[in-house]
Amino acid sequence: MDKQFYRTLLILVNDKEVMDKVHSYVTARVEVLRNQLEITQDIEKICAIQGAIRELRRLETLRDEVIKGAE
Repeated sequence: MDKQFYRTLLILVNDKEVMDKVHSYVTARVEVLRNQLEITQDIEKICAIQGAIRELRRLETLRDEVIKGAE
């Protein structure tokens, strides 16, 4: 991704209310996926759920990533 793209995202990540809602969503969604992880026995589904959790965790650091990319 280029610097200009990151700059367009600055308005999103610099809004505290929006980022608080994103973090709330991440927390709630990770909890749902963890519950699925506890009952899932299919290894492929386990890997998919782990990947989904990993991507959600990236959203928690979105602000830092965008600011660094926009520099």
